[in-house]
Amino acid sequence: MTTLSGVRGGCKARVMALLAGFGSLAWGPMLTGQEPKAGSEVIGRTIAGFSLKATGGQEHSLDGLAKSKLLVVAFLGHECPLVRAYVPRLNQLQEQYAGQGVEWLAINSNQQDSLAELQNFVRELKPGFPLLKDPGNVVADQLGASRTPQVFVLDQQRTVRYAGRIDDQFTYGRQRPNPESNDLAQALDELLAGKPVSVPETGVAGCIIGRILSANTDESKGTGDVTWSNQISRIVYKSCVACHRAGEIGPFELVNFSEAAGWAGMIREVVNQRRMPPWHASPDHGRFNNDVRLTEDEIALINRWVEAGAPEGDPATMPELPPLATGWQMGEPDLVVSMAKKPFPVPATGTLEYQYFQVDPGFTEDKWVSAAECRADQRGVIHHIIVGVAGEGDFGEGVHGQVQSDWIAASAPGSPPMVLPPGYAKLIPAGAKLIFQMHYTPNGTPTEDFSSIGLRFVDAAAVTHRVLTVKAHNERFEIPPGADSHPVSARMTFGESAELLTLFPHMHLRGKSFRFTARLPDGTDEILLDVPHYDFNWQNSYELAERRLMPKGTRVRCEATFDNSTANLANPDPEKTVRWGDQTWEEMMIGYMNVAVPVGE
Repeated sequence: MTTLSGVRGGCKARVMALLAGFGSLAWGPMLTGQEPKAGSEVIGRTIAGFSLKATGGQEHSLDGLAKSKLLVVAFLGHECPLVRAYVPRLNQLQEQYAGQGVEWLAINSNQQDSLAELQNFVRELKPGFPLLKDPGNVVADQLGASRTPQVFVLDQQRTVRYAGRIDDQFTYGRQRPNPESNDLAQALDELLAGKPVSVPETGVAGCIIGRILSANTDESKGTGDVTWSNQISRIVYKSCVACHRAGEIGPFELVNFSEAAGWAGMIREVVNQRRMPPWHASPDHGRFNNDVRLTEDEIALINRWVEAGAPEGDPATMPELPPLATGWQMGEPDLVVSMAKKPFPVPATGTLEYQYFQVDPGFTEDKWVSAAECRADQRGVIHHIIVGVAGEGDFGEGVHGQVQSDWIAASAPGSPPMVLPPGYAKLIPAGAKLIFQMHYTPNGTPTEDFSSIGLRFVDAAAVTHRVLTVKAHNERFEIPPGADSHPVSARMTFGESAELLTLFPHMHLRGKSFRFTARLPDGTDEILLDVPHYDFNWQNSYELAERRLMPKGTRVRCEATFDNSTANLANPDPEKTVRWGDQTWEEMMIGYMNVAVPVGE
């Protein structure tokens, strides 16, 4: 049990913010149900000749590859996160089958992907095979390709013998530590040995190819009256472009019609499955300021727009792009503190333990922080950043004889910056040092990161409430091998009254669900937050729509479940007993809470 006691005056609450994170494929919950097959009745289909130009302008034809025993055709899209994960794997396979009569081609059929973008993709990821542009998705239609990345294996007669995924390691927002089914390699091995392919079709996860859509309208349903300009842009500008624009976390932009039309099919899929916008709290409990869910009417409009062929409509009816923060989401900071004196080199591959950097901001007086934002320099290789206060050179120790709230701010996929209400602030004492905890996730390209935190200050005279980050946590648990719903609980009791501002559940790769429940002094229970499908890829802080008073004696109980079974694709090892630990292959069970207490009482 953790007790928040003596919060008035001395504020004796101590918080150690040690999150752990995962991956850079931040796409929301895994798709449930059967993944779609590669294409209807594609196996056994003989493909007509085609001739396409590569990004460098060279012409490549199917007839020109007649001498090869097998041809692997991979459909790729430059903005798809799963494509970026799989290009290194395709390069490995190309090297593995070198000299065995296997040729490789990649095709891009997305209407929204320009030649310049594809040329940059080739320079960055360095695929070992030509990338061809398929105007009008003609070749994609011949093969029945639907997603990226998706592969087809053609024999010497150019008959399709395999269609589907490369392997089963990556899917939507999840990845296995290693593939369990190497489908493409197995198909190549069997064909080279003169055998039939034992599994000729597999389901494929990925981004829907941005075809040029044709209208599928039924005037009796009124599907022709919804356009990008008049309705859909308003929904997207309200709920999507904060992330889906240049320089932000969204893997592609949705600011203009040409981009949005190319992603229309994918937009429809993710909003219908409630994967986007990312929100995981049950609507049955609590109201939150940062609830980003679309309404049923908005989802219906998106469906009608796609069914109508994603028409643009009259550009004169377009709304103005709303004011969006460029750079700092919280607004311009008063001070930016870099994590170190020089960038940190992140390798292309491998697993990095958490990196810690101690920085002296040079504060000679107490600083009250009203807003803070951890700013990732290289978003593609960072899962999370946590910045805490350290005193006397030790992470988590107090300063001036007091115990401080160690966590100043954190950044992870889906989490907003910390912006506190007027009069509310966190304290960084004079002489304190800042500790950056960095969780890096190599993405196939070596890079250098130079992240920072932005701080906005407020005068001490204007501070009415001090904000502390407290937690209910349990470090003494053991999750048995194969357990699919193992319960773990923790609780925290308020020794004095305090206002509750935000809730932040945290587990690792086996996290399945999380719930906060308050038992008030009169014995009544209130569910504060219920996350029935926890997603480690989206570390969200749930901001209460109205600050909630937690009277003295209130007990907050956190209940979590963990999935350590083989059904959890992200499970590092379902055969091991899992205990508490910092790293992603271990587990945590923490219910963080931002609370506020009056100053000067």
